[in-house]
Order: sequence, then structure tokens, then C-alpha cells
Amino acid sequence: MRIGRIDSPAIIGVLRQLHEAAEDSNIDQMPADEELYGALLYLEANSEALRDEEARRTAALARVQLWEYLRERAEIHQQRAVESARRAAIEWSDLAPALAVRTPSAAYNKALRLRASVIADTAQEDEPLRRTPEAVLEAERRARARAAAGRRAAVEAARRHTLLAPVAQRLVEHRAGLDDDDEVTYWLDEIEAVLPNCHTPTQFVSLDTYVRAVVRELRKTERATARPAGATEDARLAYGAAAELVGD
Repeated sequence: MRIGRIDSPAIIGVLRQLHEAAEDSNIDQMPADEELYGALLYLEANSEALRDEEARRTAALARVQLWEYLRERAEIHQQRAVESARRAAIEWSDLAPALAVRTPSAAYNKALRLRASVIADTAQEDEPLRRTPEAVLEAERRARARAAAGRRAAVEAARRHTLLAPVAQRLVEHRAGLDDDDEVTYWLDEIEAVLPNCHTPTQFVSLDTYVRAVVRELRKTERATARPAGATEDARLAYGAAAELVGD
């Protein structure tokens, strides 16, 4: 388990208020709320200033949480420093003493374990990640696979959008021949709103959803009236192109 991301300045602010309420004579020496390490050292050194038992319990528990949070963040930033060192062509043998280990292989393995903190911080793993080199490498392999799948999905979404956008535009252009139902009106309005600035994968998905909804509602109209959807030839052609593209 991990503490994860928390609002540490807000927590420090609460602890500051406890010390102020206790009339801590040294409170003007307490570092700013954003200076987590220095603030924790101050709170540790001045913990006896809190005379109320509940305040002491609250402060002590918060300090435990904040030190754990700081330890987690330190591992993440240490891993980034290791990556910078490696990009600067620093050998594992030179990193060993900086990582407080004796051999280059131990430095390499410790760096791998630090990478577990980075992976956990991204919240991509469903289960706690074991801090072994093998587990970290496997987690990184899964992360690369997810990233590759995401890139493929983005490419496919962009490809589909090049086909969908002109079809959606034709629906909007000929909506007068289609727009005779509240549901159809609603979804055509959605298409018309998103179409001019449709650039992101999320917007691509939205446009696809709206076009499918128009087709679905027009099919309902066809079944209910036993007549082709569309009051004009252009409207019928626009609907037919959309129905063929969505294919369901």
C-alpha cells in the first residue's frame, strides 16, 4: 500500500494551527507549509508545545503520514536523479556509493527497485507491485504494452475520424430533411456543436457516439412509420452514408 498523492501543505497548515492554538513560542520559526521536510523537523522538535492530548494525537499521526509520503516522493525523485546520471554516462560503479550499496550490480538492482515507486505513482497497476527486479521489469513491459495499445487506438480513432467527419457534416447540412423528431434534433445539435472543433481522441469518440445516436433514432422512425427516413433525396443519402459507416 502507498500513501499516494496528498495535499501536504494543507496538512502542515492544520498542524501549524494546532501549534498556534497551543501558543507555541517558537511558531514564528516554523518553515512555510510548502517546505515539507523543514516543517516536519520543526514539528518534531517542538511537539511538546502541544499540551492538549487530542492535539498531540492528531499531530503525531499526521507526522507519521507525512514522513511516509515524503519517503515515497523521495524514492521517485531519486529514481529521476539516477536516470539523469545514466544519461550523463555515469557508470553503475560510480553510482554505487551514492546509492549506499557496495557493487555496480547492487546499484543497478536498487535503481530497478526505485523504478517500482515511479510505476506505483502512475497508478497503472491493479495490485501492489513487488519490489524485485523481475517484477519491476514485467510491470514496465506491461506499461509499454498499454502505451503501444493507446497509440494504436489513437491512430485508429484519427483514421476513422477522417471518414466520419464528412459524413457527420452531411447530416448537419441536410438536417432539415431529417430533423422531425426531438431525439434526432438533440443528437444533430450535438454533432453541430462538436464538429467545428473536433481534434482530440475524446472528441472523436463523442462525434462517433452522436452519429450512431442519429442513425439509431432514424431507424426507430423508419420502423414506426414504415417509411424511409429523410424528407429529401439528399437527406436520405446523408442518412444512408451514416448508417453504412456505423454499421450497426
